[in-house]
Amino acid sequence: MDVFLQIVLAFPTVLFSVVLTVAAGYWLMAALGIVEIDALDAAQVPDGDSLDIEGVAGLLMKFRLGGIPLSLILTVLVFFAWLASYFTDYLLLRHLPFEWLRWVLGVVVMLLSALAGLFATSFVLRPFRKVFERLRPASARSILGQVGVVRSPDVSPVRGYAAFDDGGAALTLQVRSHGQQAFQRGDRVVLIEYLATENAYRVIGEDEFQGL
Repeated sequence: MDVFLQIVLAFPTVLFSVVLTVAAGYWLMAALGIVEIDALDAAQVPDGDSLDIEGVAGLLMKFRLGGIPLSLILTVLVFFAWLASYFTDYLLLRHLPFEWLRWVLGVVVMLLSALAGLFATSFVLRPFRKVFERLRPASARSILGQVGVVRSPDVSPVRGYAAFDDGGAALTLQVRSHGQQAFQRGDRVVLIEYLATENAYRVIGEDEFQGL
């Protein structure tokens, strides 16, 4: 246990340890409904081979990770990078005679571990691309007027999500209330408008909708 803690709290593995801890906290809060899960929203890496994209999105597209939630990609990537860094430190870095050499090689190990994590993430997640494609919500115009149930702790003008039944397929969509309206978990709401800039839907209460 002492060796394990020594490695996970030492450079370069400590960097991945911190990010992995944050990721674990994110998924725990998502499971509790405290934060919103981006599996169906705009945080997905764009899909398609003809898109003109740069930076991180472009890199992930080259590894055929398009259409997979970015939060899931980053979590798996950091996990594999952490494994690579940990075992490299365990087998090599901790046995080096000079501390300065450990730091120099640590930078190299950090970069190579991240690259190895990217390759491993691509290998593991690529088979699930079709699964996430099926989970994508239907077009905005086809689901307006549908009734759903709030699943987040609340729905406000800036956050919230709700579950909708789209012909037997359960959809979890980002939703926003109108004005000062607020909804709580379990409330029934109706989709009335698609907000393209937020990739979310404006909702009102079912009772209010029926009274229009």
